[in-house]
Amino acid sequence: MIASSYYNPLSPWPNTLFIPLYVGAASILSLFVHVLWQSTWGLDLRTVLFKTHSSGLRATTDSGPQSEYSIADHIQKHGGKTIFAYRAARLVGCVVLLGLSSAALVLDDGQAQEIGAASPRIILQSSMCGVYFYSAVLAVVSISANVKWSRIAIRHVNTVLVCTLAVYFYRDVFPLATNTLTPADLWEGELLWPKIAILFAVSGIIPLIIPRQYIPLDPKNPMPVANPEQTASILSSVLYFWLDPIISLAYRLPHLPFDQLPPLCDYDYAEDLKARTFPHLDAFTSGRKRHVFFGFMWIFRWEWFIMAVLLTISALANFISPLALNRILNHLEDPSAESLMKPWFWVLLLFLGPFIYSLAFQWDMFVGTHIMCQTSAIVTQLVFEHALRIRVKAETADKTDATSKPSSQTANVLGKINNLVTTDLNNINEARNVLFIVVLVPIQIIAAIVFLYNVLGWSAFVGMGTMIALFPLPGYAARLQSRVQDKALQKTDARVQTFSETVNVVRMIKMFGWEKQMNEKIAEKREDELTWIWRRKVLYTANGILNFVVPTIVMIVTYGQFFSDFVAGTVIMKQRLTASTVFSSMAIFNILSGQLWFTFYCTSMVIKARVSLNRLNDFLNQTELLDSFTSNDAPATVIADETPSELIGFRDAMFSWANDDDADGTLTPSSRRFILRIEGELLFKPGFNLVIGPTGSGKTSLLMALLGEMHLIQSSPASWFNLPRQRGVSYAAQESWVLNDTIKNNILFNAPLDEQRYRKVVYQCCLERDLELFDAGDETEVGEKGLTLSGGQKARVTLARSVYADSQVVILDDILAALDVHTAKWVVEKCLGGDLLKNRTVILVTHNIAMTSKLADLVVSVGLDGRVHGQHSVSAALLADKVLAEEASHDEVALAAAEKELDTAEKELDAPQEGNQSPGKLIVAEEMEIGRVSWDAMKMFLSAHASNSVLFFLGLFVAQFLVSIFVRLEPWYLGYWASQYEKDAPVSVFNCMFYYVVVMYCTAHIYFTLGSFNASKSIHRQLVDSIMSATFRWLDITPTSRIITRCTGDTDAVDDTLSEGLWDLVDTSLGIITAFLAVVIYSPAFFIPGILVGVMGVACGRIYLASQMSVKREQSNVKAPVLAHIGAAMAGLVSVRAYGAQDTLMQISIDRINRLTRVSRTFANLNRWAIIRLDLLGALFASQTFPYYLVYLKSVSSSNIGFSLNMALGFSGSLLSWTRLWNQFEVQSNSLERIKQYVEIDHEPKPTASGVPPAYWPASGSIGVRNLSAKYSADGPKVLHDISFQVKSGDRVGIVGRTGSGKSSLTLALLRCIFTEGTVHYDGVPTSSLNLDALRANVTIIPQIPELLTGSLRANLDILGQYDDVVLNDALRAAGLTALQEEMEEGKLTLDTEISAGGNNLSVGQRQIIALARAIVRRSKLLILDEATSAIDYKTDAVIQTSLRTELPPDTTVFTVAHRLHSIMDADKIVEFDSPKVLLQNEHGFLRALVDESGDKEVLYKMVERS
Repeated sequence: MIASSYYNPLSPWPNTLFIPLYVGAASILSLFVHVLWQSTWGLDLRTVLFKTHSSGLRATTDSGPQSEYSIADHIQKHGGKTIFAYRAARLVGCVVLLGLSSAALVLDDGQAQEIGAASPRIILQSSMCGVYFYSAVLAVVSISANVKWSRIAIRHVNTVLVCTLAVYFYRDVFPLATNTLTPADLWEGELLWPKIAILFAVSGIIPLIIPRQYIPLDPKNPMPVANPEQTASILSSVLYFWLDPIISLAYRLPHLPFDQLPPLCDYDYAEDLKARTFPHLDAFTSGRKRHVFFGFMWIFRWEWFIMAVLLTISALANFISPLALNRILNHLEDPSAESLMKPWFWVLLLFLGPFIYSLAFQWDMFVGTHIMCQTSAIVTQLVFEHALRIRVKAETADKTDATSKPSSQTANVLGKINNLVTTDLNNINEARNVLFIVVLVPIQIIAAIVFLYNVLGWSAFVGMGTMIALFPLPGYAARLQSRVQDKALQKTDARVQTFSETVNVVRMIKMFGWEKQMNEKIAEKREDELTWIWRRKVLYTANGILNFVVPTIVMIVTYGQFFSDFVAGTVIMKQRLTASTVFSSMAIFNILSGQLWFTFYCTSMVIKARVSLNRLNDFLNQTELLDSFTSNDAPATVIADETPSELIGFRDAMFSWANDDDADGTLTPSSRRFILRIEGELLFKPGFNLVIGPTGSGKTSLLMALLGEMHLIQSSPASWFNLPRQRGVSYAAQESWVLNDTIKNNILFNAPLDEQRYRKVVYQCCLERDLELFDAGDETEVGEKGLTLSGGQKARVTLARSVYADSQVVILDDILAALDVHTAKWVVEKCLGGDLLKNRTVILVTHNIAMTSKLADLVVSVGLDGRVHGQHSVSAALLADKVLAEEASHDEVALAAAEKELDTAEKELDAPQEGNQSPGKLIVAEEMEIGRVSWDAMKMFLSAHASNSVLFFLGLFVAQFLVSIFVRLEPWYLGYWASQYEKDAPVSVFNCMFYYVVVMYCTAHIYFTLGSFNASKSIHRQLVDSIMSATFRWLDITPTSRIITRCTGDTDAVDDTLSEGLWDLVDTSLGIITAFLAVVIYSPAFFIPGILVGVMGVACGRIYLASQMSVKREQSNVKAPVLAHIGAAMAGLVSVRAYGAQDTLMQISIDRINRLTRVSRTFANLNRWAIIRLDLLGALFASQTFPYYLVYLKSVSSSNIGFSLNMALGFSGSLLSWTRLWNQFEVQSNSLERIKQYVEIDHEPKPTASGVPPAYWPASGSIGVRNLSAKYSADGPKVLHDISFQVKSGDRVGIVGRTGSGKSSLTLALLRCIFTEGTVHYDGVPTSSLNLDALRANVTIIPQIPELLTGSLRANLDILGQYDDVVLNDALRAAGLTALQEEMEEGKLTLDTEISAGGNNLSVGQRQIIALARAIVRRSKLLILDEATSAIDYKTDAVIQTSLRTELPPDTTVFTVAHRLHSIMDADKIVEFDSPKVLLQNEHGFLRALVDESGDKEVLYKMVERS
């Protein structure tokens, strides 16, 4: 009997065919309104409503007259031939549908009239013809109209056709799956199914497979090659077919390079993200402050909505499989029972349920990872740009006391920034987990309760009550775990901070022979960290057990227990337990178990995200900015009757290093309390201005105040300062700042190249000879922190940058301190007095008054009290300041004496450069493995778990295999219990199995955790030992950021990701084996299909892994430059702002972020490609098992079939999970490769028993050198050539020479820091036979740039804690600190003074004094001073030299590298290695030339006579 087409008892509509009619009518009405809105009348209405000018609206809507174009152009504008062909096919399909519907109406007309029911059906079918006609019209518009109306028509035609298909599916297809219903439109006869097929094609297939037209984000700037993601069809997007080309290419290549990755989508470019998001996040851009959380919520509001919808779909789809399983088992239990749906329908749902869940959940993950990548780009650029505005303050470690400021004021700025763009950014990205808590979990819990109620009745509520009662247990464990995690992160931060600081000063550590002590210090921090990591892992185990135990107890209580202390559920209610009830409800309990764990996991992640968002918000809104970026603190710059832009200087101004309420000056480059005071008016004149003063007086602070780096405290309404920037400012810092780039690019600093000007700058800055020494000339890379350059070379490169810049104001901070007399004299005459600085305002801080005095138009002196004492001419300054006059008399430079030498050194500027140059690369590209993870890296990880790793893992496998067997027996016994329900089968057996699983699982997991604990400790120790014993050359060519990455991100992966991944692999592997055995026992026929599915899963995983490993390696490589750029910019922040180079550095940051985003998006999308295919395989395998049971195993009990089906589902899911886990494990194992690379680097010789010196050694400081040659690399040029000399114990040896001549190389060669040939005897023992730690521990060197550690001054002097305060204070006095501070009333340095990282809260001169005191404390027999007093004023230097002559033991040999002749003129020998008296008799000698050119010629000769 044919069902009526007008009424269906299941339909809420009188006739469902009305739905397409209503939708079509709504579409027509919508189009009509849209046309009116775009018409002239609509434009006039908008003008009235929105107060806009109609001409502007017309300009935006009227296309105006268009030039004629061909059909090919028309097709191209509509997306190309492929898209146009699909649209044409849709038109054809709509016409065919119209024809078939009309034909059905005509053919049915006569028969319908016979039964008297023709009129309503004719009206409906005629209306449907109208729907198809309307669809055909829309299809015509879609291919003939302009692009705008074509897109509108496409949306309407798709809506109408999809609704029509849904109605026909409900009316005619769905009844085929039922036992009682029949299709409603069978009256159409043979035309029905072709019509439905064509309708499915035009409304389902074509919209799914038609490519999307590329719509550029900026029509004026389209991408040359669009990302396939933007043009993929819907089907290709949801199944990630658009990634197939890249997957295929990666599988064919050993390594997929960066250039082969898909281009970045134009909506992912950092420039566009910045323009779209900064107005909502950046208070400086938007002008309003609000929490960044609300900004992110607004920016990604639509993405959050889409994710919520997708999670709702996936949550509901997750219950389709349990429902289908229940219905199938019901059918197997009673095949004769009547049911609405046919069994094959439930089998189909068994496939569709997991597949729909996977599609929805993976699309949610796709949107989520897209947000993560965009958030990473946004936050990184936001933090970087904000960092360019903050005030740079030297800061010490936190001190927690009642009066301390908030931690935001005492934290290390660079460390905070690095944490924000790494750890905090990762936490913020996990904030999307909040949707799981508010959407996914509640829906799943509610649906689970409903399902269990329908299956178990009121027993479900008993179980829920039990779960609620037990809920606090895992909650408490999660809270404990969160606290332990926070503590572990604190310990990790402490370890990373210690290691980072160690790496930054590793050269000093190696020179002092402190590797062992620093290793122990890092190991101590690591032990503290591992202790908390151990506690975290134990709690993780406990939490996992609770998440397993709680649902199991709930399940037991729900089912009821006959022989236990509590009886509830089905036993009391006398309900019969069946296989369908047990196994379907068991699936729900598994879902609840997962949700319980997932809830606490997501909650902890959301809490971390909230903390990190608050930290980001505090940084953006609470960090102190420069006055120029703070509107309410903008300094006054206007003077009556004057133009501010023409003035450079101050009036009645005070400056501090922080805008604190108490104005105490906070932490400063000079002292703990410092305020720079300028009384009256101080104006710098066009020309040459000198700033002078003793060490630590605030000369640099004066320059910082002028540059706007300090906070202006207005002492009166007339207070102001001004530095005109319209014509440019250039700045050379005292601590030379160079980029990790070529010498040429450092000089140009992104300015256009003017060859003539560039070569003149190189000449005037005395760099020509230095460039000749480099094989690559000015294309030589300077390395990180300028490692390839000497201190003088770095100073001259920095000077050259400031001179080359097209700036009116040039600010130079003590640039002559690092230069020898010859070079300094050249720079003073040729550069400072040259034509390039003519007519520019030059402000120079210097101690070398006499050499520069003839150039000076103005002298400004600064006192130790922070006051600017006055401004004078040079003569007036000398008369007003006796100390200044004394210094000038002791160091006046007779420039005329060097005229001849300087003239002969000049070269023709236009002379062409000849000869081939080497590339000049220093920093090598980061190595990347190709192919799969090497066995050596994996072996390093596995063998680190125990001394006998084979026995360790054998024991683990046995324990876990037993656990896995009993886990599989539990559902079998539940099914057996259900089948024996009337026979009172003992539930205590199940309880025993349950307790055994819990105990064995705990034991196995703790056993494994001990092994992973050992692995973490061992691998970290190997890595640190390797880096600490690395050669100096390896340290030169390896950026610090790469080293730190190995000991942070990669080490964290070993601690957490890899260890947990290995546990999951072992657990899942054994679960697969036991599940497969269980399936094969009941259905041997599934042996081959199971193997086939496994092979297909592994093959899919291998294909995926080939691409994912390449992308992961590229991701690791492109991430480091982003962090390195931030670090480099922060290191030279003052210079960056002085040059106004912020925009340039912002663009560099954007470019590097774009590269990282490109790789990150590809990495995330590849995961989706693999998972969707693995889930599809699992769904196919599980759904194909049921027809076998339905047909061939009807005689088997339903409980055994339920168990077998449960195992089949578990096998397919576990197998594909294993493939996914293995792929993830191997991808994460990239960290092992990276660690392994740094374990196998070039190392210095290890200590041996034969290298231990005699106990008495060294008894003296005698040094004998014979034929000593040295070079910085094994294949590099020699920098020392066959040097031979003999120095007696107690001699003072002065080493002089031009900048870059190899003075420092000699000191490094004595310590075996570089490659050497020849012999060096120290106290009669060849240094080549000594262990390096023994040699260096008995030699003390003070390098050109002193390096200090975070902590107290006491800890910096005595890092090993061997001396009392008396010894340390004597060393400080001998080093000149007392003389320096005798005129200071407050802020004096003491042993308790806190030193910031790198000593940034001290001036360079103060750092040199502390480094000298540290050397005195060591009391080595050999002391090497390498420009140890270059930044110290002459008075303090004289005190230091006196102390060195009197305080050191008489048998201490001193090598002094110095540019100041006072420091070496009383030496016993000077290199040329003879006495000063003999050397001065050599008219052509280098020392004789230096002394004769000095204004202190007579004084120096007298010193020689006295000595």
